[in-house]
Amino acid sequence: MVATSYTVAFEGVEARPVEVQCAVTPGLPSFSIVGLPDKAVSEARDRVRAALTSIAIALPSKRITINLSPADLPKEGSHFDLPIALALLSALDVIPCDEVAQLVSLGELSLDGSLVAVHGALPAAMNAAENDRILICPRASGAEAAWVEACTVLAPANLMELIHHFTGRSILSPSTAGEVRPSPTGRDLRDIKGQERAKRALEIAAAGRHHLMLIGSPGSGKSMLAARLPGILPPLTAVEALETSMIHSLAGLLDEGGISRARPFREPHHTASMAAIVGGGKRAQPGEISLAHNGVLFMDEFPEFPRTVLETLRQPIEMGEVMVARANAHITYPCRFMLIAAANPCKCGYLADAAKACSRAPICGEDYLGRISGPLMDRFDMRIEVPPVAFRDLDLPPSGDPSTTVAERVATARAVQTLRYGDQPGLRTNADVQGQRLEEVCAHDSESHDLMRRAADRFGLSARGYHRVLRVARTIADLDGTEKIQRPHVAEALSYRLMSVNDT
Repeated sequence: MVATSYTVAFEGVEARPVEVQCAVTPGLPSFSIVGLPDKAVSEARDRVRAALTSIAIALPSKRITINLSPADLPKEGSHFDLPIALALLSALDVIPCDEVAQLVSLGELSLDGSLVAVHGALPAAMNAAENDRILICPRASGAEAAWVEACTVLAPANLMELIHHFTGRSILSPSTAGEVRPSPTGRDLRDIKGQERAKRALEIAAAGRHHLMLIGSPGSGKSMLAARLPGILPPLTAVEALETSMIHSLAGLLDEGGISRARPFREPHHTASMAAIVGGGKRAQPGEISLAHNGVLFMDEFPEFPRTVLETLRQPIEMGEVMVARANAHITYPCRFMLIAAANPCKCGYLADAAKACSRAPICGEDYLGRISGPLMDRFDMRIEVPPVAFRDLDLPPSGDPSTTVAERVATARAVQTLRYGDQPGLRTNADVQGQRLEEVCAHDSESHDLMRRAADRFGLSARGYHRVLRVARTIADLDGTEKIQRPHVAEALSYRLMSVNDT
């Protein structure tokens, strides 16, 4: 007789079903696991044996074979411990076989039989719900998995509790979803003195999910502006929160099963490797661009990042997803993020200040910003200069609207876009629209069309640049409450595209 249980193997955010088959046959005593397991899965036999011994269940002196099907799918991670133990217990008639076959399980076993939290409980719950099965996971992961309302989640603390549940001695109660974590209090835009143009650009970028490049001398406020972006972004929708939480679940970033409606804000250091930014490593983990899905990726000191890392951003920016290629698999992660990049105008940082600039100016500025390739720079919807603020201006009272007021305008513009695009796949903001739909959405009058044509001819805008200007103009019109793009909207959008630092 072959006993079976079910679990999942992760390929990106997708949970692939895996059938765990256990056969106890006559022969020399042994315990083997087959089906393309990695080192952590192969070591499960020792953890399972010790856990069963701790609860006074001895393995028979027979040949025990565990097969993980499909056998050609790589199995990685310690979450296979629990399904292997359940298949073995059902093969030994300790728990009913028919009940085990109706559930999906995952969890790591300690040597004393307790269950340890593992990554990926939320995607596993999605898989269990799709297949109309119950999910069994460690107690520490139950609150996270219970966010999938269509799935019943049982979360025992140890193996003995699970055995008592199946034998009817003590029935486990379904887990409840964790709390919605409150959004952290954002920093206020009014804390920044001056920089009104930069604040306006930040508002437009937030309203349409446009990529923004900030260039300015050290201390001009680039990082301060970026740090206040979360305070003006609208909260995640239910669908976006689920998408983002599934990625964070795989990365082990969900704290006590709580889900946040705040948009992710990731700011990797410029020494980060390609695997850290794009994703990869031993188990093809999601990188920073995927952890920033539906949120913001802030890359300070942008030209200091390795050239290979910067160039790998080009395709994810366009496609909204990244493929991590491995020798035996290709794993795709979503990464629809808003890129905010900050850079000094040159190596010394004082290109525009003749009193402080180095002797190589202006060549040093060309060399420094030249580390950012033209195709990558062309993918920024908006590029602005952030001039230094005079020290005498620091004593002036706060200027501009507070973050709460700006956030209301951004939320209103986002609501207009949600109504405009409806349930169209891949279309949520103006930054996503393209093709024939772009021409329909960005309809503009003859004056604005003539301005766009003359600007494209004079400054040599690429087709990508032309379309990105239209998208920004569409967002400005949404903030203005105008149905049709007008000449002032196009003029402002062009001013963010044709930056003097980049032109020089």
